[in-house]
Amino acid sequence: MVSVTDKNKRRKIRHERLRKKLRGTPRRPRLFVYKSNKHIYAQAIDDFNGETLAQASTLDPEIREEVEAPNVEAAEKVGRLIASRLLESDLEEVVFDRGGYPYHGKVKKLAEGAREEGLQF
Repeated sequence: MVSVTDKNKRRKIRHERLRKKLRGTPRRPRLFVYKSNKHIYAQAIDDFNGETLAQASTLDPEIREEVEAPNVEAAEKVGRLIASRLLESDLEEVVFDRGGYPYHGKVKKLAEGAREEGLQF
């Protein structure tokens, strides 16, 4: 049986492989997604300056009251929130970094929520 640590190690290896190709710039930051058992996190990162430009998660007060579990609906709301925060700071394009996770389920819904709000990637 595959243990949880083995799964996380494999995910980190996939993420390192992705990060070789992805770089966030001040004009087009990297939209990074992280999932834990209880929450979903997204942050826009400028890799050249090493700073986070915007972040959203299921821990934010706007979302926390509306959702009970980190399901696909919560992921879509996180995507909409991060997109609205980026659009407020005049950033319309991002590079999507799925964090080594497969592009389906929560990760896909987060991306679709951000796209529906007007973010391009």
